[in-house]
Amino acid sequence: MPANLPAAPPVAALEAVEIAYPKRGLALGPFTLDLAGGEIVALVGPSGCGKSTALRLLAGLETPSRGRVRRAAARGETSVVFQSPTLAPWLGAAANVALPLELAGMPAREAMALAGQALQRVGLAGSAAARPAQLSGGMAMRVSLARALVTHPKVLLLDEPFAALDEITRRALADDVLSIWADERPAIVFVTHNVEEAVYMASRVIVMTPGPGRRAGETTVAAPAPRAPGFRASRTFRAAAETVSLQLADAMAREAAPP
Repeated sequence: MPANLPAAPPVAALEAVEIAYPKRGLALGPFTLDLAGGEIVALVGPSGCGKSTALRLLAGLETPSRGRVRRAAARGETSVVFQSPTLAPWLGAAANVALPLELAGMPAREAMALAGQALQRVGLAGSAAARPAQLSGGMAMRVSLARALVTHPKVLLLDEPFAALDEITRRALADDVLSIWADERPAIVFVTHNVEEAVYMASRVIVMTPGPGRRAGETTVAAPAPRAPGFRASRTFRAAAETVSLQLADAMAREAAPP
């Protein structure tokens, strides 16, 4: 980009946001995050620090008590994948994936055709008619991911989507997400409490303090995505994971220290 041109505005941003609940008090913030188009950012922190709350703000599912949320993505251009696949149990996999398209007014036949393509991208071309009860946990999460991607979102928000899965499935799905990202380059915010998972997925890892969550540190992962085979054994990965772990430990120690 020529030096005299301004940088592109973020596709989404949280500007000194705070969330306060009547009985719980302050749950998040002040917290600031800029998300550039096509980048992958991981939010890592202890349970209850407000990671998922920050994600809901970006998704437009909550309104901040203070601060400002900015989203450049238009209506329908942000997709969310939650920890639970949240699939309709009475619908087959393809019908679940087609649902957001049909709700947006697309004819059912066209929506089902696109749903079939999305299932193929996540390796479930032969499971279009299977209902959620017939799917493994990993398969159900792939259906949820296909449903999020079928609208070709500009922003993809992932709220601990692999937390309930075994390690082998988690790693396979992480590679699936990065492979899909390479094709379409949505901006991704990935919420996790797993440091190594955050480093593997993201180009930037933001560490949050115990609740009310604030920014405790940020680490850049200087490696191309999708990750090369053996990346977890590389010096870059180990150094970034160690830096994030130290930031997290320091944040928790400072919160626990007496005033």
